[in-house]
Amino acid sequence: MNLENLHSKLVRVERANPPSDQVPYAFERRIMARLKAHPLADQWAFWARALWRATAPCIAIVLLLCAWSWLNPPAPAPSTMAPAVDVAQDLENTLLAAADQELPADSSR
Repeated sequence: MNLENLHSKLVRVERANPPSDQVPYAFERRIMARLKAHPLADQWAFWARALWRATAPCIAIVLLLCAWSWLNPPAPAPSTMAPAVDVAQDLENTLLAAADQELPADSSR
């Protein structure tokens, strides 16, 4: 359809029927009532509802993993393998490696 032709037809119809100066009775109240009937969607409420619904599955997964790690006995280390690695000690050494380094002597003093 030709948009220019449609536009001209709509303008002709609009000029033939000018709007009335009267406002219908209680027009503002009806509009405000319709606006209040359809409140805006709160995006944060959607996120909060979804996160609260996700708590039960997350807690169930955590409990299952805790039970699995508690009830699963550790496998005995064979004597032919390397000794067990102390992860806590390795982590501490890694984090404190920068603190253990000595600062270079300042030659300008």
